[in-house]
Amino acid sequence: MHPSLHAAANPDKPAYVMAYSGETVTYGQLDQRSNQGAHLFRSLGLKPGDAVALFIENHPRYYEILWACQRSGLRFTCLSSKLTTGEVEYIVKDCEAKAFVTSAYLAEMALAVAPLIPGVALYMVGGAIAPYASFEDARAPFPTTPVADETAGSAMLYSSGTTGRPKGVKRAAAVDPAIDAPNGLAMIGQALYGWNTDTVYLSPAPLYHAAPLGWSMGVQAMGGTVIMMERFDPEDALRFIQQYRVTTAQWVPTHFVRMLKLPPEARTKYDVSSLISVFHAAAPCPVPVKEQMIAWWGPIVHEYYAGTEGNGFCIINSEEWLAHKGSVGRGMTAQVRICDDEGEPLPPRAEGMVFFEGGGQFEYHGDPAKTADSRNRHGWTTLGDVGWVDEEGFLYLTDRKSFMIISGGVNIYPQEIENLLIGHPKVADVAVVGAPDEEMGEKVVAVIQPMDWAEAGEALRSELMAYARANLSHVKAPRQLDFMQELPRHQTGKLYKRLIRDAYWAKDGPRVA
Repeated sequence: MHPSLHAAANPDKPAYVMAYSGETVTYGQLDQRSNQGAHLFRSLGLKPGDAVALFIENHPRYYEILWACQRSGLRFTCLSSKLTTGEVEYIVKDCEAKAFVTSAYLAEMALAVAPLIPGVALYMVGGAIAPYASFEDARAPFPTTPVADETAGSAMLYSSGTTGRPKGVKRAAAVDPAIDAPNGLAMIGQALYGWNTDTVYLSPAPLYHAAPLGWSMGVQAMGGTVIMMERFDPEDALRFIQQYRVTTAQWVPTHFVRMLKLPPEARTKYDVSSLISVFHAAAPCPVPVKEQMIAWWGPIVHEYYAGTEGNGFCIINSEEWLAHKGSVGRGMTAQVRICDDEGEPLPPRAEGMVFFEGGGQFEYHGDPAKTADSRNRHGWTTLGDVGWVDEEGFLYLTDRKSFMIISGGVNIYPQEIENLLIGHPKVADVAVVGAPDEEMGEKVVAVIQPMDWAEAGEALRSELMAYARANLSHVKAPRQLDFMQELPRHQTGKLYKRLIRDAYWAKDGPRVA
């Protein structure tokens, strides 16, 4: 399972297509260019185990660099193109990168970062501005044949930092160092989602995130074709499904919400019958949203629960979900355990911290304390989520423990409130946080991104407050409702809730309407 094998067997087959521009890179081209990139990295003195940091938007050269790292044994760390200068500096230094590859599109940020990371080799794709050298020009003189010491490299990605400083996730080293060793996600795709060499996978999310990165490289490992969207637009996603005859795709709930809120004529305009299976993850999906997606696309909607850490993997298909609405599935690669504050297992339907027993091992790079915090006394590992399991072993997530609101001594999880409010037709996005309250300690605050900003005001505030009170218990109903033009949401769907919450606890308060 490796692009090089498909390059030998079918060199002219598209490995990936840029959705908007139509630029196509074949397996033969991907193989040659990734070999040249591997030689370039070796010429810089990079050895197996060394690190390369990539700070690039969804760009045609991205996969060429990733596979160059993979086949030369390097750790590759992909950075969000939305980070600040300080965040980029921190991750490049923390991952101990010896080379930093960015793009002309991100030149302004790249130029600010360059003097902060001395000693790191600097390259740029799509053009070059000093002190960056052109990556394409630098690799061009090198052979298109493999480096002599090929060995499998892998990703070391960072958590999205929604609750604090990003953490580098270092998974246990692969047992087989061969570059064409079985690809875990490709095998899961084959077993669960019907993947094969004819698979056409739409990647609507930023490639720097673990899920689109891993799944799309899995498609290429098994010889399918990736359609990479340079940016997400809900109607364009439907158009590309029709245009490229997409068979599978990985989504996040935000994508579903935005597609469902398209005008009816836009939703029915495109033929999506080529879809064989789709799957979603990364954030909780409100029950009404998933019900609508299954009604629209049929029982081909799958869900999984996992993290960058790779310590567990839960799965659920449409039929199972319709019988267990709200569940994220049952453990596939590890046993799900719900534990109390002392780390002891709880019975079915009792709420506690979600742990995985017997799953993949990981550590947080350079942070033994955070690594230790992710384990309990049994050695089981957690992602920090709270939930419960039913008698059949289906897991239901309540929320992240760090997002819990304690109001008057009562524990309140924002997810339930958010799931309700996002279903209102005038709400485009929502975040629920705890804000300081003299009497109750914390109060529930809903921050709303309206579908139409012109409607942000007292009339909509009163309508939404009444809607919440009619559908939630008194203690969960928001005590305050504010408006924000755009919530700080990661393109993968994760909400930077920490930024919103911290604003309410700051002396000058939040910048909301």
